[in-house]
Amino acid sequence: MLRGIRNATSNWFGKAIMSVVMGVLIISFGVWGIGDIFRGFGQSTLAKIGKTEISIEQFRQLYTDRLQQISRQIGRPLAPDQARAFGIDRQVLQQVIAETTLDESARNLGLRQSTDEVMKSITNDPNFKGANGAFDPARFAQIIRQFNYSEQRYIAEQKRNALRRQLVGSISGEVEPSKTAVAVLNQFQNEQRTVEFVKLETAQAGTIDTPTPEVLASFYDAHKVQFRAPEYRKIAFVAITPDELAKWTTVSDEDAKKVYEERKDTFATPEKRDVSQMVFPNAEDAAAARARLVGGLSFDDLAKERGLKPSDVDLGLVAKSAIIDSKVADTAFALKTGDISEPIQGTFGTVLVKVGKIEPGSQTSYESVAANLKKEIALERARKSVKDLHDKMEDERAGGATVTEAAEKLKLAVTTIEAVDRSGRAPDGKPVTTIPPGLDLVSQAFASDVGVDNETISYQGGYVSFDVLGVTPSRERTLDEVKDQVEARWRADQITNKLRAKATEMVEKLNKGGKLADEASAAGVKVETAEKFKRDATVANLPASAVAGAFRTAKDAAGQSEGANATEWVVFRVTDVTEPTLDIASEEAKKLKTSVERGVAEELVGQYVIKMESEIGVTINQPAVAQITGANN
Repeated sequence: MLRGIRNATSNWFGKAIMSVVMGVLIISFGVWGIGDIFRGFGQSTLAKIGKTEISIEQFRQLYTDRLQQISRQIGRPLAPDQARAFGIDRQVLQQVIAETTLDESARNLGLRQSTDEVMKSITNDPNFKGANGAFDPARFAQIIRQFNYSEQRYIAEQKRNALRRQLVGSISGEVEPSKTAVAVLNQFQNEQRTVEFVKLETAQAGTIDTPTPEVLASFYDAHKVQFRAPEYRKIAFVAITPDELAKWTTVSDEDAKKVYEERKDTFATPEKRDVSQMVFPNAEDAAAARARLVGGLSFDDLAKERGLKPSDVDLGLVAKSAIIDSKVADTAFALKTGDISEPIQGTFGTVLVKVGKIEPGSQTSYESVAANLKKEIALERARKSVKDLHDKMEDERAGGATVTEAAEKLKLAVTTIEAVDRSGRAPDGKPVTTIPPGLDLVSQAFASDVGVDNETISYQGGYVSFDVLGVTPSRERTLDEVKDQVEARWRADQITNKLRAKATEMVEKLNKGGKLADEASAAGVKVETAEKFKRDATVANLPASAVAGAFRTAKDAAGQSEGANATEWVVFRVTDVTEPTLDIASEEAKKLKTSVERGVAEELVGQYVIKMESEIGVTINQPAVAQITGANN
């Protein structure tokens, strides 16, 4: 798997996916010691951890949710083979087992988490707060729905997470890393290198003669597997999601105007006033102060006399809703500019209020919000229809109807994909664009077959039903079919071999005292420089393989690496190595120390989980895992 991850992360797409994967894992320690006993499973059980069983459907849902989440974050569908190359299947399985093991341990220890505490943490979560800074139930429902959570499921998950955090905190405790460990990490992260380099490209490979038919046939025979036609599936699917249904929902002006009137305040900018207030212990003092203010004493001078700071008096330019005391708010918004109120018996004492600048409110017209308002109404109506339509669709399918037949009866749009391979591409090699972003349809279709009654796929707050209509088996293409591809691959191999040989020759000369400038001149390429980069840096014009190679090469020594593609090779010489210094009291050192602490803590937790797994017992239904992740296809 590690080799697969290294290969997968060699380009920008791979790096983007791995950054997302590592960001979304709740527990990021490696739990590789899971049990290898595959016995005693019911038809619906994927794994058993202690007394807890994880159903096949539970894991399918979790795995699908994770792939959809990653797809949304990277902005493109993630094919099953890509997911396996990045180890996402293994990571999700490890995460489920590790979390369930912690849940079992917490249960055995008698740990509990109240619903009230969980609700408090949810209402305090800034992700669920509205524009006014308060918990917004509608926003909460919308966000968790995007990740396929019901409210009950989300609260239950947060309870489990809270108990896991308690347990993990007690296991890891206070970890104090040594100065040596911090120094080693500092050396690894902050060492810098400077290189001079050249790029050898197709021109430096020289002339590549046209291959003879015999050479081409021989190359084709040796690489037949690379030119095979993949297996294709014909799929019909129906998306019953709020977004999809909303496209076909018509909202009248009458209905939209009714909602506009009901929510008119939300389309308005409230009037704001510059309000100053002063609190007095009783009405007599307030009345005496008002008389002085009316007589010419300024509000600011009176505040100074009473030892008040500007912040104690000035409420600023505020809307009526921002003033806590409703009596003070009502009075302030009834005054004219420059007026001073009569004494107000407020919640916190007797108050005098003065109004300065007034900014009138405004009302957004119906016409300017009508289009968006109709979309919102259509979407809300669609959400209410999703469950009903899904149930009707399942009833039709249970009665023997195909997805297409059921959709036609219910007047739902059917999408048919004539042919798609495992990577989501059509026979012309282009991605199939009719598959909605983030929908794990292809892997599910390849885990199924013609005539199979498939489970619906949860997607964007709704469901997707599908049938596999046909299977075109993978086959060996003839040389005539792929002659141009074979010749292009052969030519690329020839170029790569010549560039590698030339680079090897150049490195040997440089390490014997030759100068890169002389070698570059002879090869007809220019010398470039990359200065003071770290090992995790993205360096302009220098491929990641060369960056990594520079940190394996001693100062003044030369090296080589593959370039950005198969017809590019890089020769470099390390001209400088900058050793990092470390002030143990600096912020940088504190960050490094925290990183070491986290690593040690995760290692401790990982060891604890492995130990608990061996004690409570872990069994895995590996064939079921392979079916869900597509590993057996």
